[in-house]
Amino acid sequence: MLVGYARVSSVGQSLDIQLDALKDAGCEKVFSEKKTGTAADGRQALQDALDFCREGDTLLVTRLDRLARSSVDLHNIVAKLETKGVRFRCLQQSGVDTDTGMGKLVLAILGAVAAFETDIRKERQREGIDKAKANGVYKGRKPSVDVEEVRKLKSEGMRPTDIAKILNIGRASVYRALEI
Repeated sequence: MLVGYARVSSVGQSLDIQLDALKDAGCEKVFSEKKTGTAADGRQALQDALDFCREGDTLLVTRLDRLARSSVDLHNIVAKLETKGVRFRCLQQSGVDTDTGMGKLVLAILGAVAAFETDIRKERQREGIDKAKANGVYKGRKPSVDVEEVRKLKSEGMRPTDIAKILNIGRASVYRALEI
């Protein structure tokens, strides 16, 4: 049986193109979700797809990055599929097919490239934030707590743990507010 998995990162994005491609490829069952792909944890539809697959099935995705963005997650997912006797294929990267040695090699290479791209993207984002901070443009998020209220309670002799409970915030937020 061909089992499909489709994913987009946010609720504002559409799954339609992936769902159509998986249907056209012959998938009898398709699992889909709108969740970030930075980690395999917390992606219920992915877990459901992995649990659903049986020996002899093939899990199909449109692109490798729809399944995993880290090489560790990718290899863990593929290893789980292999232990169940389930193949893995990628529609838009046709060389990715765990049935062949060459397909496994292509999978490993593309997984490494995907992880590299993620690292580069994070590095560029960090550089942009650092530059914006240096230029005084980026100030970070506004505090989600009432700093004055935290200070007032602290000046009354209240402990940070108690302040956190009263204001329904984390202790770390209390300490950050006291440092400002």
